[in-house]
Amino acid sequence: MAVDAVDSVSRTDDPVVTTPYGAVRGRYEDGIAVFRGIPYAAPPFGARRFRPPVPPEPWDGVRDAGEFGPTPPKPPYSEAFARLLADPVVPGDDCLNLNVWTPEPGPGARLPVMVWIHGGALTRGSSAVPVYDGHAFARDGVVLVSINYRLGVEGYGLFPDAPPNAGLRDQLAALEWVRESIARFGGDPDRVTVFGESAGAISVGALLASPRAQGLFRRAVLQSGPPEASERDKVRRLVRRMATRLKVPATARAFAAVDRALLLRTQADVARLSSPVLGGPAFGIVVDGDLVPRDPMEALLAGGAPDVELLLGWTSEEYRLWLAPGGLLERVDRLGPVALAGAMARCRCGHEVPRGYRAIHPGSGTADLVGQMVTDHLLRVPLHRLADARPPRTPAYVYEFAWPSNVPGLGACHALELGFVFDTVEVPQAAQLAGPGAPQELADAMHAAWVRFAVEGDPGWQAWDASHPVRIFGTGEPHTVLGPRDRELALWDAESGRPGAPLSSPQSAPSSRPRRPRRVMAVRPSSWPPLPPRAGGGRSLP
Repeated sequence: MAVDAVDSVSRTDDPVVTTPYGAVRGRYEDGIAVFRGIPYAAPPFGARRFRPPVPPEPWDGVRDAGEFGPTPPKPPYSEAFARLLADPVVPGDDCLNLNVWTPEPGPGARLPVMVWIHGGALTRGSSAVPVYDGHAFARDGVVLVSINYRLGVEGYGLFPDAPPNAGLRDQLAALEWVRESIARFGGDPDRVTVFGESAGAISVGALLASPRAQGLFRRAVLQSGPPEASERDKVRRLVRRMATRLKVPATARAFAAVDRALLLRTQADVARLSSPVLGGPAFGIVVDGDLVPRDPMEALLAGGAPDVELLLGWTSEEYRLWLAPGGLLERVDRLGPVALAGAMARCRCGHEVPRGYRAIHPGSGTADLVGQMVTDHLLRVPLHRLADARPPRTPAYVYEFAWPSNVPGLGACHALELGFVFDTVEVPQAAQLAGPGAPQELADAMHAAWVRFAVEGDPGWQAWDASHPVRIFGTGEPHTVLGPRDRELALWDAESGRPGAPLSSPQSAPSSRPRRPRRVMAVRPSSWPPLPPRAGGGRSLP
């Protein structure tokens, strides 16, 4: 079907664009054309429940795209997390939809495009979260697309009678829609950057490694999430626990017959003890021989996606979002050696690793040591190794977000950087996590780096090399530090040399990958910005 734009008379009129499935009418908001709730796939219910996405039915006339579309089914956050993380619910079945912010809704603009994949442990979140407003990106010359995808058991349940990874297949369908349609919204389909945080970054890693996604994007940003595949048995256990409580077979057909609200309550109940730090059964992307033919980390370390430029990073204290809201920081501190033993089991490491962390951070409590150990094992080690594996012609850039939240106890926690990346720190929902008075100048700097990466492929600092340059976004001017986590990560390199020891995670790099010694930098406290004391060694560049 031909794709033709319906030109608006002026910016006082609502913008109208024709997609392959019908025309949509957006709104001009502060000079930016905004289209919300555009279907990229048919509602995934009825006969399509637990099945791969299919194109939406074409519509006649002009469809209104002024409001966010329905959000996928999801349980609410617990009270402790709901105080920190906004997660609006829009009812309705047509939940496979996306939003577009563009400064120039016309086919001649050919602007760079960024596609946002939200996080939320693959069970929560949506594109309607106010922090993800795309106005600032469009203001700065980028077409911003944000997408919904199926969550939880609907998107990542593992059944014998349905294909796995339905939510990831939704993301692929959204990227295919972008390839086919974004030019009419002013975007360049050959200059697409896909970016995501947490589960969104894990999704980006899987798409990066998937042969079926090749050519759909040119650059990728992974914020606080590594390429990984979950163990199939771990996902199956969660589905079987749900089936036991529901008293139905663990099949897609049986689950499709269960009331949706009951399904969500059961999902929330059986998964309530799972967390990145504590582990436990959880939904995740699995190797399926099709969209995910092999473990994404293995594929990328073996040379996958060699032409895609990468921006990778984390926050200084990721674990505080997982531990602080429920009072687990204090409980872990009280448990002391028992908690350290649990962390060793979680990370499958020996005593040398916690001893090393204690030596590097002698003033830290048990909770901080456990949190940093697990964060490094699950997140920083894989991202370091991914950066190491990039070919010289395709640079990778690494950052660390180190500004501590003004909410007591959160520090520079997981997801805190999002309001800065989107330049939405003034949005009330961003203040839930950041507290009052988040520095606008830091948002200006971080947002500008993401824009520059999408436009030029270079966020504005030294590309990753043997000196391990990391851009620090903290209190004060952003600056580059060489090897700020090298001492901790050297412990994992030494650990991986033990017989039977894993590399970075149970599904991570193949054991045949050659190891090179980590460069351990001398500690020079005077060169550090005012980061938390657990930020590690390293030296600053001027």
